[in-house]
Amino acid sequence: MPLPVALQSLPNQLTLARIAAVPLIVFLIVTAWEPFRWLALLLYIAAALTDWLDGFLARRMNVSSDLGKMLDPIADKLLVGALLITFAYTRDLGALDLIPAIAILMREIFIAGLREYLGNRAVSVPVSLLAKWKTTIQLVALGAILAAPMLLGLTGIAIALLWVAGALTLWTGWEYLKGAWPSLAGNGT
Repeated sequence: MPLPVALQSLPNQLTLARIAAVPLIVFLIVTAWEPFRWLALLLYIAAALTDWLDGFLARRMNVSSDLGKMLDPIADKLLVGALLITFAYTRDLGALDLIPAIAILMREIFIAGLREYLGNRAVSVPVSLLAKWKTTIQLVALGAILAAPMLLGLTGIAIALLWVAGALTLWTGWEYLKGAWPSLAGNGT
């Protein structure tokens, strides 16, 4: 059975590869064996880079698709969410670090629901430039947390980046909510 046309495009295949990499990255981290953690870091970096590359290629090759527009943020949320949960499990995050981690998870789930709700009403919620930076800082922070046990002196920077990512995540969530509010308030439900 042939693949649907949208799945044949390289950008969408990269997005699907990012999704497929998530369980493997998590497995490599939880094994708690340093060579596997290095491998997880390399795989994570490759997955994080596809976040930029798939969008770049879709625009460059003029193969943007509705499927890709749906899958790309899902891939980001799966990667970020799975790593936050994994780092809580492995204790790479301390108790206070769960504050930005939970804020990130809550915002990502809320905005995904908001987009779905508004999408059913033909209301578009475009991704802002700040939201793209938010995702980049999230990915860098998580990569730094992943690398911190293997690279001396990185832990403080990694945790600081997580808090910055948490703050940006809340800010962009608030911006989306403000932008969507007229559509929400006008509905009456």
